[in-house]
Amino acid sequence: MARAGLSTERLVRAGAELADEVGFDQVTVSALARRFDVKVASLYSHVKNSHDLKTGIALLALEELADRAADALAGRAGRDALVAFANVYRDYAREHPGRYAAAQLRLDPETAAASAGVRHAQMMRAILRGYDLTEPDQTHAVRLLVSVFHGYVSLELAGGFSHSAPGSQETWTWILDRLDAQLRKLPEA
Repeated sequence: MARAGLSTERLVRAGAELADEVGFDQVTVSALARRFDVKVASLYSHVKNSHDLKTGIALLALEELADRAADALAGRAGRDALVAFANVYRDYAREHPGRYAAAQLRLDPETAAASAGVRHAQMMRAILRGYDLTEPDQTHAVRLLVSVFHGYVSLELAGGFSHSAPGSQETWTWILDRLDAQLRKLPEA
């Protein structure tokens, strides 16, 4: 019989909080059981194993990010949309580093296709339509943006930019300005 008050959703949310506190790699069913002061077996009626728990956290993070991005993009186009989208990712990673790491988890194709990751791709492609990009440039640009956003955020979270001037925010703005300029030039090329 399942322990009163425990549910898959509650465990996933608690796992996401734990990930933000101790790091996504440290999240296990055992660690979560300690958090709830229950035996590990009490959780197995809600999550199969640590991978199942981590997948749930990844799906939650992707959903949260997609919701924030959709709100930020409403009514925006071009550079404004690009900056809003990028800032959502950066802000989310800074507020929820464990969840952000979870959002990078490689999902099986079926789970990925049913996840909010699809919404992320649709929003990014909508932004790029504002730059008049067609295929294959649009796919290349999606990969470029994801690489830049994730790379910068990962380095920033690791403290990579904290020991030199100019400040990280100034560099972030400079990068987004350069990305916007390059994307505007692509249709002409």
